[in-house]
Amino acid sequence: MKMEDSRAETNAIEQLAANVLETRFENFDAATLQNARDRIIDTVGCLIGGSGDTGNPELVGLLRDTGGKEEATVLVHGGRLPVGSAAMVNSIMARSFDFEPVSPLVEGVNTPGHVSGTTVPTAISVAEHTGVGGRELMTALLVGDDVASRLLAASGFGFTLGWDGTGTVNAFGAAAIAGRLLGLDRLRMRNAFGIVLNQVGSTFQIIWDGTTAFKLPQGLSARNGVFSAQLAKIGWTGPADPLFSQFGYYQMFTEGCQKPEYLTEHLGKRYYSDGTFKSYPCCRIPHAAIDCALALVRKYGVSADDIREVRLDLAQGGIDHICGHPFCIGTFPHGNAAFSYQYVVATALLRKAVRPEHFTAAAIRDPEVNAFIGRIKLVASHDVRFEAARMTLHMKDGRELTGSCEIARGDPRGNPLSRDDLIAKFWTNVDFSGKISREKADSFLKMVEKLEDLDDVKKLVRLLVA
Repeated sequence: MKMEDSRAETNAIEQLAANVLETRFENFDAATLQNARDRIIDTVGCLIGGSGDTGNPELVGLLRDTGGKEEATVLVHGGRLPVGSAAMVNSIMARSFDFEPVSPLVEGVNTPGHVSGTTVPTAISVAEHTGVGGRELMTALLVGDDVASRLLAASGFGFTLGWDGTGTVNAFGAAAIAGRLLGLDRLRMRNAFGIVLNQVGSTFQIIWDGTTAFKLPQGLSARNGVFSAQLAKIGWTGPADPLFSQFGYYQMFTEGCQKPEYLTEHLGKRYYSDGTFKSYPCCRIPHAAIDCALALVRKYGVSADDIREVRLDLAQGGIDHICGHPFCIGTFPHGNAAFSYQYVVATALLRKAVRPEHFTAAAIRDPEVNAFIGRIKLVASHDVRFEAARMTLHMKDGRELTGSCEIARGDPRGNPLSRDDLIAKFWTNVDFSGKISREKADSFLKMVEKLEDLDDVKKLVRLLVA
């Protein structure tokens, strides 16, 4: 290892902690601020849409029964909980349809991750609790995004160890947000990072087995980040270097820090965050296949009744991923459907759309969808890139209709959503939920567009309760 890399590693946590506290709103360029506004709109929309998903009303009831000091609002459902609990349940609702922003864009490279689903609800909850305005909300959000994104990108993220970044780096991002808003100094901020190291975790098995718990780590990261900052504020200490020490983050939870320069390069000048806005409420990996199916429907006016067989050519990695497994309905149908090539492609071809209502238990159990799934054949092809797709529809009349998609809709560099698409997606979630009035939702959108002028985040929160 180069000497300069070694020094960068030793100082990384100190530099990250300092940047969290010393960043000012004026540090951000217009594009960074607009991305923050867009991610707030998108994440809150997904939170509204996910508020009634399986297990969420019951979780709200459990936390209300547990009680505690009323510090921050449970969005949509209403009522107030300790700030860490509110941040947790709000984050879980945001993840519920796997629809929120993803893939931190660091140095032009997309990194698999779901950061905003933790950082946006955490920033809103802690900002409400501390009584700050929109400028400080956005500043805290962006420094938290930056910490989580840098940690994730530096690891050269891999799946082989089974850790899901929603339960690891997201906790560091939440600790950064809470630490800034709670007024920690540098030493206490570093301690908050050290303390949160003891609370990171998660396993991809919760996705592989199609469980309700797939959305839990995103919320636990929010709660644990807030709690770590609270502990640091009252004087608790943590490991001095939670990243590179003998049993630090990179040793325990990754295959090593592959790109340590990402931790501090352009620190304080570039603020990284999720860059991809999803078009469909399911795992990002099958999105190109959905785009293929919908494009063929539009181009040829295809009716699913006229399709004899669907051949879907994918990279071997797509076949091996949980999304490539044969579709089977388990105890949590939503979890099975949201991570299935077969289910989402069948939905696209039959329904000519893939929307939140297609992931309700009734829609997933629809006999027509399940019968059609039997016609979909997944084939490993060496000339198809991971997350890309090529589709051939073998029609009953003998025709073969073929299409391909290299970059799914929503990619910030190759196929971005328009602003109109993003706002339309927000309304899709609001209408699907049916819990927040369109009047309140419209006022929320207008407030976010001028968020830096907002004097108290509580005014924003009031618009997000049914």
